[in-house]
Amino acid sequence: LANFSFLEIWYVTSTVPNMLANFLSDTKVISFSGCFLQFYFFFSLGSAECFFLAAMAFDRYLAICWPLHYPTLMTKHFCTNLVVSCWVLGFLWFLIPIIVISQMSFCGSRIIDHFLCDPGPLLALTCSRAPAMELTSSTLSSLLLFIPFLFITVSYALVLRAVLRVPSAAGQRKAFSTCGSHLAVVSLFYGSVMAMYVSPTTEHEAGMQKLVTLFYSVGTPLINP
Repeated sequence: LANFSFLEIWYVTSTVPNMLANFLSDTKVISFSGCFLQFYFFFSLGSAECFFLAAMAFDRYLAICWPLHYPTLMTKHFCTNLVVSCWVLGFLWFLIPIIVISQMSFCGSRIIDHFLCDPGPLLALTCSRAPAMELTSSTLSSLLLFIPFLFITVSYALVLRAVLRVPSAAGQRKAFSTCGSHLAVVSLFYGSVMAMYVSPTTEHEAGMQKLVTLFYSVGTPLINP
């Protein structure tokens, strides 16, 4: 939870201060290196969040389905390995596509039709269409979302099966309350991100892109229980 909170703070910090500065400024300028640094940190932190949500679902599964074994299964060493894996995977997942996009030629308008450096608006500014890069970005996004989401779904299916076997209603309520806040975050975050990044980047209207991105980059961390 401490790592997740730390991640959420930096996830918001990677976009919101610059966005607020642009609201108050007439120039609304970001440097080339600054744009790709924002691109990298925003997507790396978002990727790490996907892995952290999956790790937290696994933790809930162990706590509810194996309560007596939990202290021996979720040791400090194992927990540390889970946390480090989430950070490392998150910061490596989009590294190569971001490097490739940064090496592409950009021409014409230098106006990014977004409040952050997102792959869709950036690829729209390249001198020639890059369908292979769009497909790669979409594929990596889909894998990043669906693998942890499948893991979360299986974990909660097993949790639900275990909870329904609990004889008392009070015991069932306690188990569900343990998972409630995590399920809320998973629903809000995955729902909006899947709508945005699973389909090819060029299929979304600019206004819808901004609205959905604003929701999962600012709205979800704001109401995160």
